[in-house]
This record gives sequence, C-alpha cells and structure tokens, in this order.
Amino acid sequence: MLEGLIEGLVTAFTFTNILMVIGGVLIGTFIGMLPGLGPMSIIAIMIPVAISIGDPSTALILLAGVYYGAIFGGSTSSILINAPGVASTVATSFDGYPLARQGKAGKALTVAAVSSFAGGTIGAVLLMIFAPMLATVALLFHSTEYFALMVVGLSAIAAFAGTGQVSKAIMMTILGLMLGTVGEAALFPAPRFTFGVQDLQSGLSFITLAMAMFALPEAIYLVLDPNRSKTGSGGTSEIKDLRITKAEAKEIAPVVGRQSLQGFFIGVLPGAGATIASFLGYAVERNIARKEDRDKFGKGALKGLAAPESANNAACTGSFVPLLTLGIPGSGTTAILLGALIALNVSPGPRLMVDNPNIFWSVIISMYLGNLVLLILNLPLIPYIAKILAVPRNYLIPFILFFTMMGAYIGQNNATELLLLVGLGVAATILRFANFPLAPALIGFILGRMLEDNFARSMQLYDGIGFVWERPMTTGLLFLAIVLVILPSWRARLARIRARGIADGD
Repeated sequence: MLEGLIEGLVTAFTFTNILMVIGGVLIGTFIGMLPGLGPMSIIAIMIPVAISIGDPSTALILLAGVYYGAIFGGSTSSILINAPGVASTVATSFDGYPLARQGKAGKALTVAAVSSFAGGTIGAVLLMIFAPMLATVALLFHSTEYFALMVVGLSAIAAFAGTGQVSKAIMMTILGLMLGTVGEAALFPAPRFTFGVQDLQSGLSFITLAMAMFALPEAIYLVLDPNRSKTGSGGTSEIKDLRITKAEAKEIAPVVGRQSLQGFFIGVLPGAGATIASFLGYAVERNIARKEDRDKFGKGALKGLAAPESANNAACTGSFVPLLTLGIPGSGTTAILLGALIALNVSPGPRLMVDNPNIFWSVIISMYLGNLVLLILNLPLIPYIAKILAVPRNYLIPFILFFTMMGAYIGQNNATELLLLVGLGVAATILRFANFPLAPALIGFILGRMLEDNFARSMQLYDGIGFVWERPMTTGLLFLAIVLVILPSWRARLARIRARGIADGD
C-alpha cells in the first residue's frame, strides 16, 4: 500500500495532472451551477477529450475532477434560486434557499463550500484506508438490502415535514411514488400510465419534476408576492456576513463529521449514491437534533445545510470504491466513468491496485487536491456569486424561467417536457399555497423506481416475501425504518406528557 501511495503521489503531482485537476473541477463547478446539466451530461461530453489524452491516469483524474466539481457547484443554484438541477443537491435547497431569502446567501455558500470540502476530504482519507475492505462489504448487499435501504429513505419523510405536517408529507410521498410509476419498469418493459403519449414511455424526467417543484413555483411567487424585495429575491443588494463564527463552526462541526462518515459508507454501496446520502443525512440530523434546533430545519438551519453537503461529497468519493475495486458502477455517473475506463483499456477490479497502482492511488490523491482547489477557488468568488440575488426582480424572473425551461428541455430533448413542466409547476404552486411540503414528493419519485426494481428482483429470487426475515441485514434495515416512522410520534407524545405534567404542577 505504501509503495502504491508513493507511486500515486508522483503521478498525481505532475504538472499535467495538476492542470487536469484544476481544469476538471472548474468545468464541473460551472456546469453544476446550471440546472439541467448535471455531472452525467458533462462527463459524457468529456469522454472523447479524455480518451484523446491517452494516459489513463490523467484522463481519469480529469473526469473525476469534473464529477465532484459538478456536485460541488450544484449547491449554488439550489441555494440562490431554489433550482436544484442535480438530484444530490435537492436537500441543500431545503435550508440553503431560506438562508438566501434571509439575506444570508454569502454565509450559506460559505457553509456549503466548507462542508463540501470537509466531506470530500474525509471521504478521500477513508477511501485510501478502507477501499479493499469496503469492497468486500459492498458485495454482501443484494437487491433485498437495497430494497430495505430505499424503505429507510422513505421512512425518513417526517424530517422533511413541518410541525403538524406529517400526514401531508405522507400524502406527498405517495404522490411522488405514483409519478415514479409512469413509463416502463426495468423488469416489466410495458408502458404504464402514459395515456398513449410516446414521450412518456421512458417516464418523467427528474430534472423536469425538480424544476416544477422548486424553481417554477419560486418564479411564480416572485410575480405574485408584492412584499418581496424589489431589488432581488434576497431582500438586500448588500452581500455581507460571509464568515462562519466560532459558535457556528462549533455547531456544524459534529454534523459535518457524522455525515461525512455516513455519506461515505452509503456511497460505497453500489446503487445508493450521493442522492440517498444527502436525504438520509438531512433526515438523521433533524431527527437527532434538540427540539428547538429541529424546529429551525427547513427555515434556514445551518445544520440542515451542512448535513447534505457533507454527505453528498463524501458519497461521491465513496462511490469510487465499487468502481475501482470491483468494476461495479454505483450510479449513472460512475457507469459512464466505467465506460471511459474500458475505452482506455483499463480493467477495474480487485487487480487494479496490484496491476495499475499509479492509476488507483493517483485518482484518490487527486480527489483531495480537487477538493482543496475547489475551496481555494470558490471562497474568494462567493461575494460575486451571491450577487445574483441583487439582480432586480424583473430580470431575475426571466433568468429563473430561462434556466428552468432549458434544464427541462435538455433533460429529454423534446417539447413535451415543457408542457409537463408548466402543468406540474402550476400544480406544485397550488400545493405550496395549501401548505403542502413539496420535498417528500420528489423523494418518493427518486426512490420509488429503485424501490420497485429491487423489490421485484427480491420477489423473483426468493419466490415471495420470505427475504424479509431470511436475510438479517434486510430485517435490520426494515426494523430501522419502523423506528424512524415511530420516533416522531413517540417524541410528540412525550412532549405532550411533559406539558401536561408541567400544567398539573402549576
């Protein structure tokens, strides 16, 4: 391991590879800021460039830089205009955008940058130490465990609901699950609920739904609400309060540490990835928070911003464990990276560390360098990026609408997406007026298809639902899901008993 690490250091610190790290993270950051152009799109575009480089180490360093740069940059549009174009930054908008609305866009971007750096750095260290061992653990997870993991994700919906809104959150989750059934399923290739519309055969696009749930209602709100600032959506043209105070650093440090660890280990599991890591990170931190802190979630809590940002960047690093050590892609993006590796005549798997240690270790070291470059480049730019909120409202609304529609159209490259965007956006705005939380619907949509596919495979393998009690890990995860469902109600009951006891005492 030590010899491989030294060889990786020598490879990563060549002038060409350092340039590739800087270029990759810059490209990824700016692409990640644009709703609709996520890491999958840009990596697919960059593959011919990477192959033309020739050197597999340099090519993979470039593509990896683009990958985590895009995840890092995706938080910017989520925080500033409530338009998460990448699934893993949806949870960032839950508290990031309210902070921007309170005139704290600079602080929100700073917290996101520092949390992302910490998550990526901790993930890189863990990858270096535990990669071979974690590859063995990842093989223990089958479709039954992935089904149970999706149930755990769905059971955490109470974390995305306000006080007294759990029933509404459940209804919105069910709506999201229903929207996820549109189109063909992986195991049953027959159109469902398409109503004869050919463009719906592949299902609804995540980008379209995300834009319709968050960005379009925000643009409509800017038009309808005369009390909003005339200078921009942030309420002030002055960008201030960029620094994190000692008290705030003390508040978010444990969150960053916990979610970097949790996010990394979720990212190690093939098929889990940064999206589930960010949602679970947010849910866990809200559920373990004290009541006064829990009530701040969704209203601009720094913990609610630091948790998903740490988790998703650590998960991105963790996703390289199954890719490099087993040759198993953990997500759509790492599947594209696997294709690039094969095109470069590199065979990822258990022998990669032995046969090509310079490739394996240089990529890991470049991840740390990339996170450092992202932090150094982005922190000085935060005051200028945050000035998007100082744009006058009559310019900001067309800006939001343009990127919303562009993101929806690019996602599927057909005009039907624009009609769906408008229809779903109007429906989401009405639901928002009725005080329904929109995040659970998107969570249900994202996790619904993976839940269905893994449940169907499990049923086929075990000829029924016997897998629930035949596989201990599946049973344990489902038990955790039950605890997550019961815990909020149990806490509420304890609070009522305490209140009654205080009243009786008085």
